[in-house]
Amino acid sequence: MPAPAGRSAAIADIVEDRPTGVDWHSPQETARLLGMMTDVHKAKVAAARATGSRAVGTIYKRTRPDARGERRQRAEVRFDGVAGCLRTPVGGSSRQTIIVVEGARVRTRLLSPREAARLMGLDDDFWLPDHYNSAYHVAGDGLAVPVVRHLADHLLEPLADAAGGAVEAVA
Repeated sequence: MPAPAGRSAAIADIVEDRPTGVDWHSPQETARLLGMMTDVHKAKVAAARATGSRAVGTIYKRTRPDARGERRQRAEVRFDGVAGCLRTPVGGSSRQTIIVVEGARVRTRLLSPREAARLMGLDDDFWLPDHYNSAYHVAGDGLAVPVVRHLADHLLEPLADAAGGAVEAVA
């Protein structure tokens, strides 16, 4: 099977300054998230600030053991242009948080449902429910359209054809 095409967009390409369905966090909430980071992740934010240019990343909250072995919620940041796992907002699962650093200014907010849909390969004209959790369920815990299409083209459909069956992919 051939390797899939490289990604054509980074997280910064899909993030909106004025998203629908989510608001930017208050400075206090952003400070709380930054305070949940270990020194390694705080250093990533500091490095992004030091560039003086716009850096867009994601934050994912996870429970990790602290120095005493006690489980503690931590915020982990990445600025590599890739979003982490999209999880549906049920059962306490963490939702993806956007972080935008522009020099000294740092802003955070939840990933919008439209941004989540974009990450999964859905077009902007794809209908999403109005309610945040319902819309986020469309993308969370799902399979990305480009991944399914690649697997269908190079694995599933050839296997079905070799077995004598006709398969039409939806993706």
